[in-house]
Amino acid sequence: MYESRRNRRRDSILRARLIALFVALAALTVSLPVYAAPTVLVFGDSLSAGYGLARDAGWVALLERRLAERDTPVRVVNASVSGETTAGGRARLEGELARTEPDIVILELGGNDGLRALPVADMQTNLAAMIAASRAAGARVLLLGMRIPANYGKRYSEQFHRAFEQTADKQDVAYVPFFLAPIANDRANFQDDGIHPNAEAQPAMLDAVWPTLKPLIDQTLSQTPAAG
Repeated sequence: MYESRRNRRRDSILRARLIALFVALAALTVSLPVYAAPTVLVFGDSLSAGYGLARDAGWVALLERRLAERDTPVRVVNASVSGETTAGGRARLEGELARTEPDIVILELGGNDGLRALPVADMQTNLAAMIAASRAAGARVLLLGMRIPANYGKRYSEQFHRAFEQTADKQDVAYVPFFLAPIANDRANFQDDGIHPNAEAQPAMLDAVWPTLKPLIDQTLSQTPAAG
């Protein structure tokens, strides 16, 4: 009987210790910082929306895949719309910023302004406004520049391209002067319309963006605050 009471007492002490250990572990788990994955918002037109391509073939989808393969904890949101102008983008950007709360905004708009020969000054004003809105939301900005064919006239074409460069300089944002540069001179890189890159050209488009985007991602990851 004495031995039985001693065993029960020992079991009771052991259970109490185990319960205390579980409580301590639970408290430790709750107190550990949880890091929210930074978000990259791609805000562009058909070149980023993947016009005429399979869903997983566009350069934005390839960016997601590259980040996953490198175990880089970054969420990519593609809010690109085919046919979008800078005016249209400016009108809807604040809603996307509120919805996605991005850490980085890749701004790829302006090509449709050029194709429609819209005023360059208006395009420049819209780009600056979108950069300001992105920064006000706490995001870093990467501006992707664009060129248009020379048949729009040398003066307009030069003004168009220079507008991106001037905006990037004045707003002091990361900048890729012409992210179609690696593919632009080969007709085989484009779909039948001669405007939209095909699936085979998408990796080169990503490679044109990556060297400027990666430092922004690295900076963001190094400064990501603990949540919770």
